[in-house]
Amino acid sequence: MDKQPTNYDDDDGRVICDMDVEGMRWHDKRKRHEENVKRRAISHDQMTQSEARQYTWHAILAALLMVSVFSITWVLFILFCTQIWFR
Repeated sequence: MDKQPTNYDDDDGRVICDMDVEGMRWHDKRKRHEENVKRRAISHDQMTQSEARQYTWHAILAALLMVSVFSITWVLFILFCTQIWFR
């Protein structure tokens, strides 16, 4: 008599925690090797030097915009305090 697997209503088949740990007797080294090969094949998308420069430039511009907004707000607050509030 074969033991039938229990079917749960809320089981969607996803793996929450992979129990395929190196050192255990059920560890499949071939599966890990195949996953590493797939990961390496996908990770070959690198930016060119001009794209990297462009991203850096836009990041610097965004930072300067944020600094200028905070600076203008601070200056306006100081002017408000000295010209209106403390009179």
